[in-house]
Amino acid sequence: MSDTVEQSVGQTGAPLGGPAGSANPLLRGLRAFARQREATVFVVAVALFLYFAIDQGSTFTSKANLVTLFSDDAAPIIIIALGEVMLLICGEIDLSVGFVVGFAPFFMHYLTDFYGVPGLLAIFLALLLGVVVGWINGFFTVTVGVPSFITTLGTGFILLGLTLTTSHAYPANIPTNTIGIGRWIGAAPWSQFIIAVILTVIFYVVLTRTKWGLHTIATGGNALGAREAGIKTGRIKYGNFMLTATLGALVGLQTAWYTNTIDPSAGGYQPMFYAVTAAVIGGTAMLGGQGTILGAFLGGIVLATLIDGLNVAGISANPLDIVFGAAILLSMIANVRLARLRAAGRN
Repeated sequence: MSDTVEQSVGQTGAPLGGPAGSANPLLRGLRAFARQREATVFVVAVALFLYFAIDQGSTFTSKANLVTLFSDDAAPIIIIALGEVMLLICGEIDLSVGFVVGFAPFFMHYLTDFYGVPGLLAIFLALLLGVVVGWINGFFTVTVGVPSFITTLGTGFILLGLTLTTSHAYPANIPTNTIGIGRWIGAAPWSQFIIAVILTVIFYVVLTRTKWGLHTIATGGNALGAREAGIKTGRIKYGNFMLTATLGALVGLQTAWYTNTIDPSAGGYQPMFYAVTAAVIGGTAMLGGQGTILGAFLGGIVLATLIDGLNVAGISANPLDIVFGAAILLSMIANVRLARLRAAGRN
């Protein structure tokens, strides 16, 4: 009798890898994917891209437009968002990074055209400017005790004033001795997006596989407990401020090379707002303690797809901020809800 049952079971195939059994790995995979914090924003990114690809056809999927979407629109958002994620995780924020975007290329221009500094050295010093600005933000926030919102608001206005005063609010030409390296960093098609992908991989490894990343999470999750465990939380915040401002300087140089001009109206609050939006809709909590680099990357893709898709469709950009605001609110509601479910021990 048992032999007959075993033969029958083997023939039906359910327990031995038939249709029911073969479905289990797929279902397990889908459940595992759904539990990832980046799952929702990934689905949204793919759905948006497919919608505009179908609706606008070859106009949206042309090579020229894809370069615009990924390099011109997505890459700056992603690169700055990587730094903002690190800051948000450790409980801080940088509102000045967009003004670093505006001032860094002018600083490079002044060094080369007014003081004869070699192009490569001027590029390095322009990036070093970001380090200095980040250190100043860290000093007033960590050492003096001013909230980062106020600190970076103040440094942002100072940088804006420096940009407009020194440039007389007029654009400048790209220094000729920086054009060569500028092509590889920002002017060549796909260069900005390739750098954004490389930086995403680096920051993902830093956040998930290094002490710096673990200490960043601990600092934002429980600063007192982190300090008692021997983590130098002040140094973590200083470092993440400097990282974020340096990324802003890099984006400023890339933008100048890509547009072939140094524009005083570049930067401002918009790059920062877009970057924070990308981080938040990607799954980073603004209250600190948790965040995701891959989510910020995908969030940047979502925002860039909306910006580019609406532009290609000929739709006014005026309602775009409404969409972004709604996305932030919905993402924060989802983040808070998921945090409560995790705290309650539910899946």
